[in-house]
This record gives sequence, structure tokens and C-alpha cells, in this order.
Amino acid sequence: MAGQELVGGRWTGGTVQFMSDAGPEALVGLLAEESRLKVVSAIVLGATSEPDIVTLTDLEPKTVRKALERLIRGGIVETAGTGGLRVVTERFKEAAQHAAANRPQARPEELGATADQAQVLRNYLVDGKLSHIPAARSKRLVVLDFLAGQLEPGRVYPEEQVNYLLGRFHPDYAALRRYLVEEELVERREGFYWRTGGTFEVGAPAE
Repeated sequence: MAGQELVGGRWTGGTVQFMSDAGPEALVGLLAEESRLKVVSAIVLGATSEPDIVTLTDLEPKTVRKALERLIRGGIVETAGTGGLRVVTERFKEAAQHAAANRPQARPEELGATADQAQVLRNYLVDGKLSHIPAARSKRLVVLDFLAGQLEPGRVYPEEQVNYLLGRFHPDYAALRRYLVEEELVERREGFYWRTGGTFEVGAPAE
């Protein structure tokens, strides 16, 4: 930790060479060691100096000092203007964004879409969820056909279960449910729903 000095239990002066990797692996690595995790927890709970951290964690001063050096160098902890300490919450946000950006995207086919449906769904499915409901009826019908496929033919569903199944793909499950009924892909009666249309898989005839 270049140029940093511990004065009266507070870190002052100089600059710090931070780690540039804000990915989740680096963050987990920094917090994998128990003493560093305890130090971060103590700062979150209000500790602003090394003596405060020692009191809250019962760690040895040299252990706290070593953990602080590593955490400050890693960019998880920084010194405030008064020489106190604070957790850099932005690092956690960056790690979450990094993980989301690099998460493998589920392909429509992996969610049960047919090849024809997948050609349209690729424009609307993001990480297994609909980014929005298509305004164009032709596109919306493809999406609805796929959603109707989430219901087993011949099975009757209570409205709560239909809401759950549709809500996995978009928060406005009421609109999706209404579209399914209007397009006669699903029929509704007295709070119960069953599939009446859409693309059905036809198995090979028994020999």
C-alpha cells in the first residue's frame, strides 16, 4: 500500500495502487479470508479506525492491519477524508454488473421453443425473460404460441398457477394471460384455464 501510513489508528496520506479487476471472482477472493471478511463487516457496522475494528472483531492488531492493507489495495475499503475507513459499495455493484454481463444467455430452444419460434424469440428473450411484449400482432402471436406451450394439453390450471407460469417470463402476466385468451390459445372459465390452441408436438406413431 504505497504511501499510506497508520497514524493514531487511522490510515492517512499517499495514494493506493488499486486492483483493476472488478469482477466477482476477484471480489470473492478478497473476502474469502475470514479476517478480511470480519474487517469489512466491522466497517459496515460503523468502525472507522483500526482500534474500532480490533474491538469489534477481537482480531489481533497486526491481523487487522494486514487485512486492511489487502482490502484497501483491492479497492474494497478506502480512507475517508478524515482518515476514517469506509467500504466501497460501488465495487459490489460493479461485480454484480460484470456477472450479469457475462452470464450465459439461455437460448430459446433450451426453454422449449421450436426452431420457428426461436427465430422470433431471440429478439425478445433476454436471459430467459421477455424484455417486452411485442406490439406487432404477428410477433406477439409467436411469443404467445411459445407461452401457451408452457401449459400441458388436457390439464386444467387455476389462475394463480397460470400467473406463476407466465410471470417467469414477464412481470405483466395479466396482459399475457388476456392475450392468450383473446387469441384462443387458452380458454378461461370460472377462474380456471386450459390450453386450446397453439403448436403441439406430435410424437411418432407406435410401432
